[in-house]
Amino acid sequence: MTFRSLRPDSVHGRQAEARRNDLVVLEAARDVFSALGADAPVSAVADRAGVGIGTLYRRFGSKTELLQRLCVLAMEQAVAAADDALGTGDPWTGLAGYVRACVELRSGALAALAGQIETTAQMRAVARRSMTRLAEIVARAHRDGSLRPDVTALDVTWLIEQFSRRPPDHVDADEERNVRARLVSIALDGLRAQDGPRAGPTLPGRPPSRARYVRRWSSRS
Repeated sequence: MTFRSLRPDSVHGRQAEARRNDLVVLEAARDVFSALGADAPVSAVADRAGVGIGTLYRRFGSKTELLQRLCVLAMEQAVAAADDALGTGDPWTGLAGYVRACVELRSGALAALAGQIETTAQMRAVARRSMTRLAEIVARAHRDGSLRPDVTALDVTWLIEQFSRRPPDHVDADEERNVRARLVSIALDGLRAQDGPRAGPTLPGRPPSRARYVRRWSSRS
């Protein structure tokens, strides 16, 4: 995955530097909020990113503006991964690559912020693009028979979100990557359509509700 639209070298000067700094802060925010939850202080994000808290507030003005910006960046990365997936000739390869890329990016790590901040028009617009592209990735894999028919786009979204979480205690980074890669492969095998004696039972319960998923982001403040 190349994430062409997010590479700092696609712009120049101060704009490129600002984008690089944003991505550093985004990575730090993913670490902090996935481990500590939505109540984690912005100072923890600044410490993790190696920048001063004053620097963050000079750039974003408020904690809410910072978190809104980080959510947009995270979703833009998911959209870029989806574009790469849709550009892949084989639908299953595209779907599997999308899942692996989003897990590696931890694109669902900021889900802890759902309902804690007001959503902006930009956040909603990028979210719609992301969900539309994922729906097409899933539809392609359904059409060619590589994805089990009872899997929905929201199943994939929730799967990525679960893999985006991190334990608060220290875990060896290399071992975590190794285990995560193995578990993602196991999960993908469960998503893939099987024929004959390997075909398993249908998924339990009902498909995830899009309305409930979107409603999580309604601010409760």
